[in-house]
Amino acid sequence: MTPNRRGKPAKVRRWRLRPNPLRRRSYLVEAWLLIAAWTLALVAAVGAGTWTALAVERHVDALRAERHPVSAVLIEDAERTVGTSDGSDSYRATVRWTAADGRSRTGLAHVDSHSKAGSTAHVWLDAQGRLVPTPMTAEQARLEGVVLAAWTAVGAGGTVLLMGWSVSGWLERRRLEQWEAEWARVGPRWGHKTG
Repeated sequence: MTPNRRGKPAKVRRWRLRPNPLRRRSYLVEAWLLIAAWTLALVAAVGAGTWTALAVERHVDALRAERHPVSAVLIEDAERTVGTSDGSDSYRATVRWTAADGRSRTGLAHVDSHSKAGSTAHVWLDAQGRLVPTPMTAEQARLEGVVLAAWTAVGAGGTVLLMGWSVSGWLERRRLEQWEAEWARVGPRWGHKTG
C-alpha cells in the first residue's frame, strides 16, 4: 500500500480482482460472490418492492369494487368513542339504512362528530350488505403501497446481502484454517522458535 497525504496507507480498491502471485483462489471467489450478492440484492429489492406495491394496489381495488356507499339515517346522536393516533376523535352512532332487498337494517357505524339523530350519513356496505369501514382513498392506498414496498425491498435486499456476507465469512474462516495448517507445516522448517 502506498501512503496518502496524511501518512496513512491508502486503501486499494478491487484488490481481490487484481493479479497477484500471493492471491488465493478464494479471494477471487469471494470478490465475485460479493459482486453477485450486491447485484442479486438490488434485483430482489426492486422485484419485491414492485410486487408488494402492485399487490397492495390490487387488494385496495378489490375492496373498493366490493364495497358501496349507501345513505343512512342516524337513530341516535354521535358519541365519542376513542381518540385516534392522529389526534382526532372517533365518533360512532346507530344508523338505519335500506338494504338491497328493501328491508330496513340497523348497525353501529363511524360518523362525523357533529351528527345528530335524524341526520343522514354515508355508510359503506360489502357485497353481503354488512357495514364495513370506509375504503382507503387513492392517496392513502398509494402511501400504504409505498411504505410496504419500501419495507419489503429493504427486507429482501438485506436478506440476500446477509447470505452473501455469511458465505464470505465462511470463506474467510476456511482461508484462516488453511493458513494455520500451512504455517504448522512450514513454520518448523524456519529454525528454532523463541519463547
